[in-house]
Amino acid sequence: LWQDAENRTLLNDLFKKNSGQRPKVLTVEDKLMVLGCKDLAKRITEVEMDLTLAKSRGFLKSKQQSGSQQKLFAVIGVYTGFGSRLKRNVFRGSWLPTGDALKKLEEKGVVIRFVIGRSANRGDSLDRNINEENRLMKDFLILDGHEEAQEELPKKGKFFFSAAVEIWDAKFYVKVDDDINLDLDGLIGILESQRGQKSLYMGCMKSGDVITDEGRPWYEPAWWKFGDEKSYFRHAAGPLLVLSKSLAQYININSASLQTYAHDDISVGSWMMGVEATYVDNNRFCCSASKEDKVCSLA
Repeated sequence: LWQDAENRTLLNDLFKKNSGQRPKVLTVEDKLMVLGCKDLAKRITEVEMDLTLAKSRGFLKSKQQSGSQQKLFAVIGVYTGFGSRLKRNVFRGSWLPTGDALKKLEEKGVVIRFVIGRSANRGDSLDRNINEENRLMKDFLILDGHEEAQEELPKKGKFFFSAAVEIWDAKFYVKVDDDINLDLDGLIGILESQRGQKSLYMGCMKSGDVITDEGRPWYEPAWWKFGDEKSYFRHAAGPLLVLSKSLAQYININSASLQTYAHDDISVGSWMMGVEATYVDNNRFCCSASKEDKVCSLA
């Protein structure tokens, strides 16, 4: 009996000594907190995969109330920013039709819109100013899911082509920068000559050095992917490029998984590398100070 009592005392002392070192027993709530982030990330991935599958089967978001159900020839998106109202007004006074002229152009099958995202501070004066300008001019495509910022520019192509192909059914989708002037008739003429071309990827094709030094303008975080020569692959230069409907749809369907790089034109070019795109290098798309034999010139 005495020995049993000693053993119980020893065991009790050991229990007390080690009780502070025992792992905490997790409650259901604790487990949910620990696993919550992983579960949420997994669910987001699953939803993105479901969305990609749905898009591939033709289930796209319906935005016809803000677009047009007619078959169009081309949708031209002019990238713009919050501080570019003066540029927009200059364009509206030169090559870009306004008012009734814009509507007549759309009746002929060509839609032109300034393309802009939303402010990081949703609903602030930047957003309100764009909303008011659009109310007056009715020539914007506002990308609600895209944050309009310099560092987010490479992602803008995914949002633009995805939104454009969902709203308008066109043969061609054209991206234009707001620092060039456009010969609209000349551009439409070139597109007419390519009307029967499938999977068209057209522009002023170029390549260039990959910036590997962090802190320099246009630094490429993924520079090591481009090999020892540190040179970008051939791609259509950013100021003016054209995609056919099938390629715009490809971007829309796969937008959740498409990689972006330091430049928006490099990003689009990388997406074209993985599909059977027909590359058309057109020197008339190589914008410069001279307007001679070009469809664009530096503004």
